[in-house]
Amino acid sequence: MNPSQPLATVIQGSLSRGLEARLNPGISVEDLRVGKFMVIQGQRNRFFGLLTDVTLEASNNQILINPPRPEEVLLREVLAGTSTYGIIALTPMLMLVPRQAETEREYPLVGADTEGQSPESLELLPVKTVPAHFSQVYEARELDFRTVFGWEEDPERRNFAIGQPIDMSVPICLDLDRWVERSNGIFGKSGTGKSFLTRLILSGIIRKRAAVNLIFDMHSEYGWEAATEGRHLNTVKGLRQLFPGQVQIYTLDPDSTQRRGVRDAQELYIAYNQIEVEDLALLAGELNLSEASLENAIILRNEFGRDWISRLLSLSNTEIQEFCEQKMGNKASMMALQRKLTRLDDLKYIRNSLPHNYIGQILDALSRGIHVVIEFGSQSNLLSYMLATNVITRRIHQAYVHQAERYLQSKNPLDKPRQLCITIEEAHRFLDPRAAKQTIFGTIAREMRKYFVTLMVVDQRPSSIDSEVMSQLGTRITALLNDDKDIEAVFTGVAGSQNLKTVLAKLDSKQQALVLGHAVPMPVVVQTRPYDQRFYAEIADPDWSQASDAEVLLAAQQAKADLGL
Repeated sequence: MNPSQPLATVIQGSLSRGLEARLNPGISVEDLRVGKFMVIQGQRNRFFGLLTDVTLEASNNQILINPPRPEEVLLREVLAGTSTYGIIALTPMLMLVPRQAETEREYPLVGADTEGQSPESLELLPVKTVPAHFSQVYEARELDFRTVFGWEEDPERRNFAIGQPIDMSVPICLDLDRWVERSNGIFGKSGTGKSFLTRLILSGIIRKRAAVNLIFDMHSEYGWEAATEGRHLNTVKGLRQLFPGQVQIYTLDPDSTQRRGVRDAQELYIAYNQIEVEDLALLAGELNLSEASLENAIILRNEFGRDWISRLLSLSNTEIQEFCEQKMGNKASMMALQRKLTRLDDLKYIRNSLPHNYIGQILDALSRGIHVVIEFGSQSNLLSYMLATNVITRRIHQAYVHQAERYLQSKNPLDKPRQLCITIEEAHRFLDPRAAKQTIFGTIAREMRKYFVTLMVVDQRPSSIDSEVMSQLGTRITALLNDDKDIEAVFTGVAGSQNLKTVLAKLDSKQQALVLGHAVPMPVVVQTRPYDQRFYAEIADPDWSQASDAEVLLAAQQAKADLGL
């Protein structure tokens, strides 16, 4: 198709339902795909929108009752475009209007020569009207995409190309400054490339220095290298290989990490005295803890302080009975709690006590701008993953709250914490309706950027995430989903989402995703950027010689003080 050739003519529609346009003669419905970008040239404004449906119509039902036979080629050609025709459904997303200084100039048609226009001369506005009858519909051109989504080389913004539109080689960019302002989600059923999408965006955040990342790597896919799907075993580079000077790997299973050939990984351990009752509440399902057991855990904590788990595990049955008689506890519930907490001894990274605070070491690295990947190795079961992730995140968030409050009080730039983005997989385990209201992750999602901490949640079951949390996610990148509940959940809090649900359901199973929300001006379907040798060269580790300075050192020292180190 010629980009300057009008494809269709607007015949009806409304602001709430979208537009219908009849295909012009010579245009085949087979050339148009759901998710394609279109431009509607009105009398005064240009509308940028999305093709959401394709329909076959006929001017006379008799033709459909008695259709031409396969060999009647000439008859089919005679009927095409007049008696039989195609209708496309369009959803206008933005209006592209000349800026104030340009209003006196004649606004050219898309098909006319637009070489003199620049993206800076156009302004993006929400759609609050519709184009007139018989407005012409065109395929979006590169200039339109650059106007709407910007370009990666823009010196004024941290834009990062995540992919390109279907059937067109134009980069679609995320505004990373807007991305890190709020918590975000990456969704898709198993095998659709969520991990590759996550790794892609993390690479962009690191390359553009939009934030510092703390990544809980459940399946060891982000740190050093990851295996690709397929008949032959191939690997792709992890963040440590791409950014050796900016990424540090911590491991909860040193033996597994060494077997995979990971270099320079730091060991990480957690002590019993770092585990709070709130952490166990998150694990109630995994440990089969009753409400009575958790209530007795509070009694133990109030009596023994931070060492309550170690003291409980060392108590005999007689001592438990005496304790319950003195402190009004329940012996059966406390003995059940003791029995179930012995499962924590099976976790390789749990210690009775530690001479060194490893969580403080991680916070020190984050304060210096070092991105941290925490690998679990063989400790990737849900109990292990949820416990470590919750304990570490809660303490780091606590330190960030102290730093943020100090900065808000002093207004001193040296006190300002670095923006932190925490990536978690199996997010619905932390953010289901029961857990979201009492865990640190639900708190972070609701706080938005108040304390300079946001989440990037990666999950294949968004319907299991609390609806309040879903509504707070700023940007959502969604690969193919089949379950209607999951599709419905992705659009929680999104106005006019009915047409987008159709688009999402028609995505290919690989390397396609729907991006919508705070970091893009409008919903967009992208063919995701390949994660290959070319990407490695484009994203290569830049000069990082300015990473250490007095400001970073002061922030690191203050972070330690906040944790009492």
